[in-house]
Amino acid sequence: MSFQGTKINPKRHDISQIKFYIYLIPLAVFMLLPIIFVFSHAFKPLNELFTYPPKFFVKRPTLDNFTDLFRQTSTSGIPFSRYLFNSIIVTTIGVFATIAITSMAGYALSKLKFKFKHFLFEMNQLALMFVGTALVIPTYLVTVNIGILDTYLAHLLPILSLPVGLFLVKQFIDQVPDSLIEAAKLDGANELQIYWRIIVPIIKPALATVGILAFQRFWNDMGTSSLYVNDESKKTLAFFMTTLTSSVGNQVAGQGMRAASSLIMFIPNLLIFILIQNKVMDTMAHSGIK
Repeated sequence: MSFQGTKINPKRHDISQIKFYIYLIPLAVFMLLPIIFVFSHAFKPLNELFTYPPKFFVKRPTLDNFTDLFRQTSTSGIPFSRYLFNSIIVTTIGVFATIAITSMAGYALSKLKFKFKHFLFEMNQLALMFVGTALVIPTYLVTVNIGILDTYLAHLLPILSLPVGLFLVKQFIDQVPDSLIEAAKLDGANELQIYWRIIVPIIKPALATVGILAFQRFWNDMGTSSLYVNDESKKTLAFFMTTLTSSVGNQVAGQGMRAASSLIMFIPNLLIFILIQNKVMDTMAHSGIK
């Protein structure tokens, strides 16, 4: 089959593309509904939050939920800014550490030759089958034994590995021609130089995808604060947001703050994805294709 002359994403619209829009536009609207609901829900007054049957769109938008949220955090022992600072620090370090570890491990598993190489990759694939709940007890025991309870490392080490990210990066690096690496070695480059100057620039789309996955994992994680951190001043924003309803005496009033907090937690995920979505698409298109 020949694909000569076939254009992918042409710059000009053609009448033959109408049939695609007929399917894609309704699908896009359907996919946008949860995002619209999150924004709408956060600005609903309490009477609309508990309206039955529930209304999808807000009728009388208000900022009361956000006002109540910041008022509640200002009266607590730990300020809102502290939880936010903890989340930013943990997420930033976690994302860069995950990208570094995943890219180096992917390069080793793809291009280097050593014993147990295939066994280690199969172990990574096996790790994809385990859910986090099944690993809570052994992870807690390891965390206790290495002495990182109540530290920032307790937020990082238990969830630092990203098996799906390693799989994507390894598959992406598999497409790099071995001749390119051999040419670099002939020019005197060592493994670290090859990794940094050749591999990393080529696999930027895959690294962007790993970055998104890692960001979502660290930013939205509340398990480490619940299980491995007892010091309230070291807990993250995601954990604090989940405790809002219980920290407010009136459970009904707490629902408005929960709606506002859901939007606050969602916006960074949305912005990160919008900024580097093209890289994500490139990764999905090329990770399993040679």
